[in-house]
Amino acid sequence: MIRYNLRIIFANKFIWFLIAALAFFLFFAIQTVYNGGSLSEDVVYNLLIFPGILLIFYPSVFGIQNDDDSRMLEILFGIPNYRYKVWLVRLIMIYTLVFIIIVLFSALASVLLYRVSLMEMSYQLMYPIIFLGSMSFMFSTVVKNGNGTAVTMVLIGVALLILQDVMEHTQWNPFLNPFNIPNNLNEVIWEGIIRKNRIFMGIGTLVFVLYGLFNLQKREKFV
Repeated sequence: MIRYNLRIIFANKFIWFLIAALAFFLFFAIQTVYNGGSLSEDVVYNLLIFPGILLIFYPSVFGIQNDDDSRMLEILFGIPNYRYKVWLVRLIMIYTLVFIIIVLFSALASVLLYRVSLMEMSYQLMYPIIFLGSMSFMFSTVVKNGNGTAVTMVLIGVALLILQDVMEHTQWNPFLNPFNIPNNLNEVIWEGIIRKNRIFMGIGTLVFVLYGLFNLQKREKFV
């Protein structure tokens, strides 16, 4: 089952998303240095968050679609506790893989741009990455089509970007940068906002995953 999930994760376009994530990071890193922008942990965080979202996008959005295309969907439904043995295991593998890649990207940023704590940077980045990945997984069980799920997530992403001015320094912002402390805000208050933000995304992630797994028990809607 692990081998099968690895084939699904690496199937088709994942390698292209990995290359795109690396190219995006290198392009904007070089541009930041060339323009003489100030370098800090919050700059590195902003440079890495979009590549992380790119990495999580394909396997979480197209996983069920790939099962259907490979004609494995009905076979998987025949496995006892298939929701947990297949899709929950796959999510854990995806998040573990993305975490390892983010650590490597953070190490690259630490060498090329600004020295950061690899584990702290990667840990903080995984909150929005897992949150959006779990949301994508949930919508993939609702829409039941990879392209439709991709369009849904792009629209949600655009809406979140439009609302950034309103949510920028609030606990409800999935893209909240914990290393970017507002000048007019007390550090203790800022730490409280970050803690509430991480709790919000942790609970949201749990709800998305559980709802997605619940949808997967309705096998007649998928076959």
